[in-house]
Amino acid sequence: MPGEFKGRAFKKGHVVRPEDVPELLRLGKEHVYVWDSQPGMIHEDAAATRIARACAGPGVATSEPAEGKVNLTAVGPGLLTVNMAALGEVNTIDHVVLATRHRNSPVSAGDTLAGTRVIPLVVAEGTVERVEEICRRVGPIVAVRPFLAPAAGLIVTGSEVYHGRIADRFGPVVTRKLGAYGVDVIDRIVVPDDARRIAYEIHRMGAGGAGLIIVTGGMSVDPDDVTPAAIRAAADEVVAYGAPVLPGSMFLLAYLRGIPVIGLPGCAMHDDRTVFDLVLPRLLAGERVTRQDIALMGHGGLCLRCIPCRWPDCPFGKS
Repeated sequence: MPGEFKGRAFKKGHVVRPEDVPELLRLGKEHVYVWDSQPGMIHEDAAATRIARACAGPGVATSEPAEGKVNLTAVGPGLLTVNMAALGEVNTIDHVVLATRHRNSPVSAGDTLAGTRVIPLVVAEGTVERVEEICRRVGPIVAVRPFLAPAAGLIVTGSEVYHGRIADRFGPVVTRKLGAYGVDVIDRIVVPDDARRIAYEIHRMGAGGAGLIIVTGGMSVDPDDVTPAAIRAAADEVVAYGAPVLPGSMFLLAYLRGIPVIGLPGCAMHDDRTVFDLVLPRLLAGERVTRQDIALMGHGGLCLRCIPCRWPDCPFGKS
């Protein structure tokens, strides 16, 4: 009944009685069929259970079968990873269905990550064994990497903020987004548009225990926007300056002794979701984001600024 109920009229193990006949007829069931288990064939519930367990990796739990389907759910918060090649291989097997959420999505405990089932009521056991063999060969298909909680350092740049002409609007936004992942800002400083001073503070925070360094402002193309030059001077490696993501095209990612250093453009201050929201969960899950990773964000990298915002349950950043 749309909007009211979707479920079973009769559960497994129910003994059909004469008084059930009117309800069966109302459901369009004029015949009752009896299934006899045959060697080499297994019921859809058992098949879905085995497929789900084979595909589930660290941080993933499996549900009890319901209407032939088994769900894979997150044990705790983290970043959803999906082995795309293995997923495609599994779904080329006749009668097998495995559907997942977009990879690289931040998830919470209890979130549904994937669902699996077989198409017929009974299936050859060899079909299930093919899925199990794929997972033995390449590893689990669906996993959740738990979020780390590195201490963060925040460098707010801008002479107008440093001299108190305007209030810092970057800091509260960044602190709130980090806090959503359990990350504390242990060091925060406001500096003028001075490349040497910014580079010094990056080194100081890296030596002081920050596992993530974020530099805000000064990321545009004006001559006094010196933050990119400062990060280049301080970092061991600049992964990318510029990202095919809107909003967030002037994003910069670098590393200093393995510590991610992020240059955040102004859009992160006033747009609900930007490239920062796409890269941050991956860094907090311990992933080393590469230039190729950022290049691939162009597919899905256009935020549609939906009202209300439904991120992360939307196409934004789901390359």
